[in-house]
Amino acid sequence: MRFGALRAIALILSAALGAPAPADEAAAPNAGMSRGWTFAEQGGADLYSHVCAACHQPDAKGAVGAGAYPPLSDDKDLGSAEFVLGVVLRGLDGMPPVGDMMTDAQVADVVTYVRTHFGNSFPGAVSPADVAAARKAPSP
Repeated sequence: MRFGALRAIALILSAALGAPAPADEAAAPNAGMSRGWTFAEQGGADLYSHVCAACHQPDAKGAVGAGAYPPLSDDKDLGSAEFVLGVVLRGLDGMPPVGDMMTDAQVADVVTYVRTHFGNSFPGAVSPADVAAARKAPSP
């Protein structure tokens, strides 16, 4: 087993047992992982593949197993940018509010990406200003 894999297993076990991570881990480069409480990925495709695809799958067809992860492919609900923003920012059912860990630009990028890929072709890109306004809007 490679050293990197052993280190990842040790970090997972440390987190599960409540032990602090090694001090040098914060500085270790790893393009596949975000650091801290924010996502480092930039652009809709990068955010989707490193954040959303873990549950919704790389092809956005969703999955059923330990939980049910709805498909985002050919999803008419994505026609409403406000709906998608609400889900990303506030969560829905079992989905956590991942928008809390993203900048306004990151949220705008990933929302626009899912609305224009995977068989979806909804017009109107979401802007960071749209996200900022949605963050300030009262929850429905």
